Amino acid sequence: MTIILKNKVSLIFNDFIFKCSIGTKGLTKNKVEGDKKTPIGIFSLGNLYYRRDRHSRPSTKLKCISIGRNMGWCNDVKSKKYYNKLIKINKKKIRHEKLFRKDYKYDFMIPINYNIKATKIGKGSAIFLHLTKKYKSTSGCVALERKDFLILLKLINNKTKIKLA
Repeated sequence: MTIILKNKVSLIFNDFIFKCSIGTKGLTKNKVEGDKKTPIGIFSLGNLYYRRDRHSRPSTKLKCISIGRNMGWCNDVKSKKYYNKLIKINKKKIRHEKLFRKDYKYDFMIPINYNIKATKIGKGSAIFLHLTKKYKSTSGCVALERKDFLILLKLINNKTKIKLA
């Protein structure tokens, strides 16, 4: 089954339609790190990462991973080894997206497997399905309100794909 982005403001899965937001500058076939665009394509989904200190484990068939204070996602174009990968934040000077945030956005988060296999440095990283309030545009991710995200979690599994077009 595939989650389909429709008209840049809705995700459709089976009979469910969820309002969503995408990158500030829309969609692109030629994603570049920091361009604030959501990549076009069909992608698999990663595991569910969630804030166990704020929420109980949600009902889902996805593997659930608790977000720790030292977890980040590398977006450093100078790091060939770690670019677009989950990393342990330490004293190294690697640019990254912090997953344990003060705000709510990554209380529930699923990596969209864009630029994961045969990773190309600078072609975009840290593209997630995450939370939003008031559907503010993202830096390239796809965002849902919490109640819709939790419904979607109950419907999808590790074979579910997302089509962004």
